[in-house]
Amino acid sequence: MPAETANLSKPPAVVSGAGISVIAPASFAQPDRVQRGLHSLNALGFDARLGASALERGPLYFAGTDAQRLADLHAAFADETTSAVMSLRGGYGSGYLLGGLDLNLIRKHPKPFLAYSDLTGVQLRLLDQLGLPAFHGPMAAADFYQDDGVHLSSFHAALAGEPYNVGAAEGLRVLQPGKAEGILYGGCLSILVALLGTEWEPQTEDKLLFIEDVGVKPYQLDRMLWQLRHAGKLEGVRGIVFGEMLDCVSPGAAPELLDQAILSALSSFGGPIAIGLRSGHVSRQNVTLTFGLPAELLADSEAELHLLEAAVKR
Repeated sequence: MPAETANLSKPPAVVSGAGISVIAPASFAQPDRVQRGLHSLNALGFDARLGASALERGPLYFAGTDAQRLADLHAAFADETTSAVMSLRGGYGSGYLLGGLDLNLIRKHPKPFLAYSDLTGVQLRLLDQLGLPAFHGPMAAADFYQDDGVHLSSFHAALAGEPYNVGAAEGLRVLQPGKAEGILYGGCLSILVALLGTEWEPQTEDKLLFIEDVGVKPYQLDRMLWQLRHAGKLEGVRGIVFGEMLDCVSPGAAPELLDQAILSALSSFGGPIAIGLRSGHVSRQNVTLTFGLPAELLADSEAELHLLEAAVKR
């Protein structure tokens, strides 16, 4: 096992028929999407069940109080009958849970935690402090409720511990050519930037960085990359993979403005850059990525991302 992954706390692989605890650590979800998402998970052969407070609506935009949401998260990890934990959706609110996470409890019950968006902070804290691989993948009421919302091959491969590759078929294309290998790491760019200056700052050094977001204009993306760069968070980064960047456009601007803004903001970055991978906020077929494990980015005539090591124990 490579030295950089020797201290990972890999959870057991998730097999057909396994229980999946579905919780709402951030914002509440639309009830019809919840039910369709659970139905889809059960149709795949899983036993999906909701956390006690998953259907709470409020206060504000939260799915229950901080205490309720934290209790559901802890209960999901502690539940001996469940093999994976999945968020209903992102939204906003999981940052309030960061200081209250029971790391000892989660360390004793490692499980894949499938989420993205607002949950980036929670996933990276569990990765950085416990070595629990992060499963940046589909959520029940954000992706599984849709007929074409989930990239099933990567979802199943990640949970089963099978190596897999993604590339042009999953939207990936070259922005800056090159080749790089490193520990895959990252998540939603807005959350990565929001964590700067806190005790939960992202540990991006020497990583293969995955960045995605939704609905930010090119100049806003440029500004966040500027902030990452001047916070030292691009130092040692070996390569960068951007997500689909859904709706990251300026009205009336040329379609290529986003690509141009990224290359301008990263003009001093010498490694390979690719963009378009449908993982996180996407239009369809959300790809599951595993953070904390080695990956290789090949950016030549086409772009490919190779997931080189299982995130679970088989």
